[in-house]
Amino acid sequence: MSSAPPRPVLPSQVSPPVVALSRLAAHEIVGAEVVALPVLAGEELTLGPGAAEAGDALGLDLLALAEASGATGATGEVITVPLPLGGPDSADLRVVLLVGVGASSPTDLRRAGAAMARATRGRGAVATTIASLDPDVGIEAFVTGAMLGSFGFDWRAGEREHVPTRQIVLAGATPEGELVDRHALERAVALGGAGWRARMLATVPSNLKSPAWLAEQAETLAAEAGLGYRVWDEKQLADGGFGGIIGVGQGSATPPRLIRLDYTPAKGVRAARSTRRTPTVVLVGKGITFDSGGISIKPAQAMASMKRDMTGGAVVLATMAALAAVECPVNVVGLVPAAENAVSGTSMRPGDVLRHYDGRTTEVTNTDAEGRLVMADAIAYAAAELDPAVIVDVATLTGAVKVALGQEIGGLFANDDALAGALLQAGAGAGEPFWRFPLFAAYEERIASKVADADNAGGGPGAITAALFLQHFAGDVPWAHLDIASVGDVPEDRFEWTQGPSGFGARALLTWLGSPDPLKDVR
Repeated sequence: MSSAPPRPVLPSQVSPPVVALSRLAAHEIVGAEVVALPVLAGEELTLGPGAAEAGDALGLDLLALAEASGATGATGEVITVPLPLGGPDSADLRVVLLVGVGASSPTDLRRAGAAMARATRGRGAVATTIASLDPDVGIEAFVTGAMLGSFGFDWRAGEREHVPTRQIVLAGATPEGELVDRHALERAVALGGAGWRARMLATVPSNLKSPAWLAEQAETLAAEAGLGYRVWDEKQLADGGFGGIIGVGQGSATPPRLIRLDYTPAKGVRAARSTRRTPTVVLVGKGITFDSGGISIKPAQAMASMKRDMTGGAVVLATMAALAAVECPVNVVGLVPAAENAVSGTSMRPGDVLRHYDGRTTEVTNTDAEGRLVMADAIAYAAAELDPAVIVDVATLTGAVKVALGQEIGGLFANDDALAGALLQAGAGAGEPFWRFPLFAAYEERIASKVADADNAGGGPGAITAALFLQHFAGDVPWAHLDIASVGDVPEDRFEWTQGPSGFGARALLTWLGSPDPLKDVR
């Protein structure tokens, strides 16, 4: 049985590996080029399930080889054991990998999966028993790590550098061993595929990735996933009163868009999980397809990564596409305000005043604080028109959050403790952790304006003042803001993260929305 990953976003895109199940032990898989076996850390080195059978079949003392190679079982450690051609088990088998899994916690298994994926790039198939260490929760972590550790993207004229293995076969320790059920595998592949899709969208260069292009990707995604789809063009945005989106996008040759996707759970999912009227969650993702800073122009070095300034929008699109696979029990609307913040004679200027969807006005004192302007329109639209039970926005919003947190944890703000707790728990479980910041009311004076309802660049504690700015547009709706600017870029390959745009947040949102009651205790 196999589960197919999402269809490629681009014709030239490399797809993630297909993940399949087998009741055979790893060393018995016909056609696999690699067998990957677990090594556990401890006072004494221990090989995990399937290693003894594999060693006997291949005529190798794998434990002795591991010890001689200095293996410790540390998470992500990989020992390569090459095999002679025409070995005793399978003519296809070329390599045995001994992969460290530490204490085999979900985090260990996720990182082991990524290490295995990097060590098997370009292979036809790899069979492994690593996921059988924890069939209940480890399958999700291992498959996610293996899929995302395979990620690569390039536009080279010749051969690609990062071609993932074609197939990963999850094998049992013995032929009789049950590994995991179909639902668990499909959920794991959905999480890994969402992270892959979000990374891919964020990695596409901005000469291709205009707001209109992003809307086209959303339309294709909606058709594949059975989602409702609507898009506002620049005229409809102007007529509808979306002054923030229009203001940010008016300087670009590629006009702005507002993208909307709608998910409705299957009747069986709703009936099984809720007897109330099905509530609606709204996700809002920042979709700045390139950010020059506008007239308040960025330094050249700071612009180099700005193709990924729509990572929040990519996360929302990827999350929407996978909701059915995780059996999300609530209605979800995804909104992506998309614009390019460019420099031209028609760009918005410092000192301009913009009127948002709900009538609030903003004085623009820094055109490089543009993300909150487009997000404000989408949040205001959600609060006024969609009767949401909850609004969650996600954006690469402020450099300040990166100063505060570094590059391995995202920032979270919320006006509801239960919502904050649910998102923190989901992020920790998914391997996308957040740290909660205060919505400190005393800093409201920093975003005060003498000529408008707010100033878009209050300064000071920048992550907090940006969140305070957005909070007003949610009104009294329970709301959370995920500032992922700290984790929007990954400086080097590390665990399941690949150097470049991260797509951070899709797994956390799907873990939350795929829980039995995402809105439990939310006011």
